[in-house]
Amino acid sequence: MAFKTDIEIAREAKKKPIMEIGQKLGIPSEHLLPYGHDKAKVSQEFIKSLAGKKDGKLILVTAINPTPAGEGKTTTTVGLGDGLNRIGKKAVICIREASLGPNFGMKGGAAGGGMAQVVPMEEMNLHFTGDFHAITSAHNLLSAMIDNHIYWGNELNIDARRVVWRRVMDMNDRALRDIVVNLGGVSNGFPRQTGFDITVASEVMAILCLSKDLEDLQKRLGDIVVAYTREKTPIYARDIKADGAMTVLLKDAMQPNLVQTLENNPAFVHGGPFANIAHGCNSVIATKTALKLGEYVVTEAGFGADLGAEKFFDIKCRKAGLKPAAAVIVATVRAMKMNGGVAKADLGAENVEAVKKGCPNLGRHIANVKSFGVPVVVAINHFYSDTDAEVAAVKAYVAEQGAEAILCKHWANGSAGIEDLAKKVVALAESGTANFAPLYPDEMPLFQKVETIAKRIYHADEVIADKSIRDQLKAWEAAGYGHLPICVAKTQYSFTTDPTVRGAPTGHSVPVREVRLSAGAGFIVVICGEIMTMPGLPKVPSAEVIRLNDKGQVEGLF
Repeated sequence: MAFKTDIEIAREAKKKPIMEIGQKLGIPSEHLLPYGHDKAKVSQEFIKSLAGKKDGKLILVTAINPTPAGEGKTTTTVGLGDGLNRIGKKAVICIREASLGPNFGMKGGAAGGGMAQVVPMEEMNLHFTGDFHAITSAHNLLSAMIDNHIYWGNELNIDARRVVWRRVMDMNDRALRDIVVNLGGVSNGFPRQTGFDITVASEVMAILCLSKDLEDLQKRLGDIVVAYTREKTPIYARDIKADGAMTVLLKDAMQPNLVQTLENNPAFVHGGPFANIAHGCNSVIATKTALKLGEYVVTEAGFGADLGAEKFFDIKCRKAGLKPAAAVIVATVRAMKMNGGVAKADLGAENVEAVKKGCPNLGRHIANVKSFGVPVVVAINHFYSDTDAEVAAVKAYVAEQGAEAILCKHWANGSAGIEDLAKKVVALAESGTANFAPLYPDEMPLFQKVETIAKRIYHADEVIADKSIRDQLKAWEAAGYGHLPICVAKTQYSFTTDPTVRGAPTGHSVPVREVRLSAGAGFIVVICGEIMTMPGLPKVPSAEVIRLNDKGQVEGLF
C-alpha cells in the first residue's frame, strides 16, 4: 500500500496567513512579528497583558520508551490538538523546535507526521526563526568572554583548570567532544582542555525555556557558574559581565513562535532541550501564554515518560507552578512487539503473544505517571499493519492497569481519527481527579533525590556513584543549591542505562558518571551510563539523502 510521505503532505497544506491564526487566539496583528506569511513571534507586551486571565487545562502527551518501530508522540500531540478543536474546544498545541543534529543524523524532524503535522514543516526542521542560532551565539559569547578575561590578566583569578563552561553547536559532531583550545603561542592565550556539547544540551537553552520574562532571563543568565578560583570560589556569568549582552542576543528568541497545523489550528513551537540530556520540554513562556489563550493546551515531553514526563513534572511544573489536568501515553502495537522480542523486519506479521509480552513497558509508564497524581489515558497510534487481535490485547492489558486505551487513526485521517481520544481527555480533565504533586520535596538531599528517581521511576535497586560525586553534591548543598531538582541524563531507550534492555526491568543499577550544576536553569544534571552530551552521526546519516530537487524543494527531510 503506497502512502504519501510527510513532506509531500506538508507541501499540499492549505495554510492560512499567520495573522488569521493569531486572530483565532485573539492576538492583535500589531503584536505578531511575522517571519514570512506562515510563522510569527508573539510580543512580550501582549504576553504581559494576559496576566489576569484564567488558565485553560494543561494536557501532557508522553510515551513509552522509543523503539526503532516508531511511536508518534509529536504526531499524537498535534492530532489531539486538532481533535479537541474538532469537538468544539478551543485548543492550542505547544511543542519544541527541532535540532539540526538529529535532522541530519538519524532521528529526523519534530513536526508530527501524516495528516497530523505542524507547518511549515521544512522550515521548522531547519533554521525556523533563528532561535537556536541565537542560543548558540549567546552561549559561545560567554565562552569567548571567559577565555578573553583570562587572557587579559585574569582579574577574577579564574583557575584555568576549573573552567566548567564548554562551547556548543547545533550539530552532531563527536570529534568536538574533547578538545584543547588556545594553542598557538602567547598571542592566542593559555591552553586548556574543554569540549563542545550540542546546543540543545546548553544551559542557555534550558534557561530560555524556564524563564518567565526578559528580566528573569537576565537574572538566570547571570547565575550561571562558569568557573572556579584556585580556592574553589564560584565565578558567575555576571562576574564576567556577559549577562547583559547574552540577553540582547536572546531578546527575540524569548518570544514564542506561532505556526499552524494542517487543519489551521494554532501551535506554539518554542525551545528545544533534549529530554535524554536536558529537561525535554517546550518553553514555560509559550505554555503559559497558550494557557491564557485556550481552553486546552496540549504539550509534549521528550522521549519516554521515564525521562520527559518525569522532568516535565519535577522540573517544569515545579518551577513554573503548572498543574496538568491529564496525561496521554502514546504506544504502538509495533513497539509492544519489539519490547516482546520481535525484530523490526518481522513486525508486519501478527503476533499477539509478543504484544502481550511487550506490554509491561507500557504498564510501567502508566504506573509512573499515575504516581504523580495525574489521570492517564493510553493512545494506541495506529499503523496499517496492526490487527484487531493485537489492538485488543493492548486494550485488555491497559484495562488491567486501571486505565483505558483508545485506538487513534490521526496519522491517516487527521482530527477525524482521534475524536474518541479527544472526548476521553476532556472527560478526564473535567473530572477533577488530578491531584498533581512532584516526586520528591525540594528539601530532600540531592543524592537522595537521584535515588528516588532511580528506584521509583526506573525501578533500579541502587545508584552507583564515586565518593567524588557524592562529595560534589554535598558541596553544592552547602553552597545553597540543595533545593534544586535533578535532571537525569541517560539513554532514552530503556529504564536502565543500557539501551539494549527493553521491557520493564528490575534489579538493575544506575551508575552516575558525572554531575553538573546548572545554577541559572535551576537544576542539577546527573549524567548516567554512556550517554553523550554531544551526539555523533550514525554510519549512514540522513544528511546523505537530503537535497534540493529540480523544483528547488527539499527532499529527504522527514
